[in-house]
Amino acid sequence: MNILENRSQKATCLTYVLVALVVALAVPATVFAAATKNPTHTASKSSSGHKKTVVSKPSKKVLAKVPAKTKQALKSPPKKPAQAKVKPQHLNADSNRVRAVIGKNSQGAFAVLRQTDAKKSSFTSSKVAVGNVSAASQMDQSSRLSAGERLGLRASEDALDLSSSVALVVDQDTNEVLFSKNDSAVLPIASLTKLMTGLVIADANLPMDEAITITQDDVDVYKGSRSRLAVGTTLSRGELMHLALMSSENRAAHALGRTFPGGLQHFVSLMNSKARELGMNDTRYVEPTGLLSQNQSSARDLATLVSVAYERPILRDLSTSPSHQLELGRRTLQFNNSNRLIRNPEWDIGLQKTGYIAEAGRCLVMQAKVAGRKVIMVFLDSAGKLSRVQDAERVRRWVEGQPHRPVFVRPQG
Repeated sequence: MNILENRSQKATCLTYVLVALVVALAVPATVFAAATKNPTHTASKSSSGHKKTVVSKPSKKVLAKVPAKTKQALKSPPKKPAQAKVKPQHLNADSNRVRAVIGKNSQGAFAVLRQTDAKKSSFTSSKVAVGNVSAASQMDQSSRLSAGERLGLRASEDALDLSSSVALVVDQDTNEVLFSKNDSAVLPIASLTKLMTGLVIADANLPMDEAITITQDDVDVYKGSRSRLAVGTTLSRGELMHLALMSSENRAAHALGRTFPGGLQHFVSLMNSKARELGMNDTRYVEPTGLLSQNQSSARDLATLVSVAYERPILRDLSTSPSHQLELGRRTLQFNNSNRLIRNPEWDIGLQKTGYIAEAGRCLVMQAKVAGRKVIMVFLDSAGKLSRVQDAERVRRWVEGQPHRPVFVRPQG
């Protein structure tokens, strides 16, 4: 009996095992794998005392709860979805903005780039241009310096603190030098040239009422100076002399030389001959107006010229005339003396002439009576419009303070 019972129990166990195997084979491996995603973990200790994890198989109840759709889905595992590249939002916004600008007006975008490049190029060019302008400005300033400045004469000091680089004061009766400053320096003399122009005309005994017409040849091509004597204006030789000596009219002086018998070059040669005759060895003339800086002289030579010119009444009268009116058709032109001291009642001026070009500075020569003494004053290369007049005032006050013994001249005959 015992043997039969044991055999019966073994058969029952075997049956259970077979049933379990059948059930196991009936469930797809994929379902079994899905079910084992959440296995039951149990911990046990090994013989060495360390804990180890044992994964138990799912029970029948767990397998029975797996839905049919899940089983079907698990038969073909889903593909791993591709992850999209995500850009930062600010980059996307900037990219979209750029695309929109270029898409709407690509030419405008490129135009902005071209303008930027142009500005950079312009900035670089500007720096180069500024450098060139600076160099040109320095050259221009150097070219505007007077001859006296380039020679360092304006830095010369004197007892009267004059602004003129050159000054000379001579007693006309005795030829005594009362005051001098760089009187041997040879400098451009500007319109002081016209005093020699007038002297040559006066000594030629030409008719003063002869009509002379201003032509294009009389227009200033050297300095571009203006004139109120338009081309075509006709005046007498005497009127042209008046304007040249009183108002320093350039076209008038040029017309006098151009219409001189023998022509302009002959007239200039006579000017130089007269200078040599008077012993003016530092003097040279190249034209009759003084516009060219090659017309040069020294204070000593100019004092000689003033003394000789004073002996011609026509030069005294015309050079010291305060003003003169010209009737030109329906127009009346007023010309004034270029020397403001002529209208000053404190001065007794017998002959004068002013001059100015950049190379010569402000110039002035005069014969005047100061404190009962006839004096000749020469001022060259003065800076500023009023400086030559101020220098003359200083000299006059200084001469008035000097002791003076009148010179008596025995009558002749």
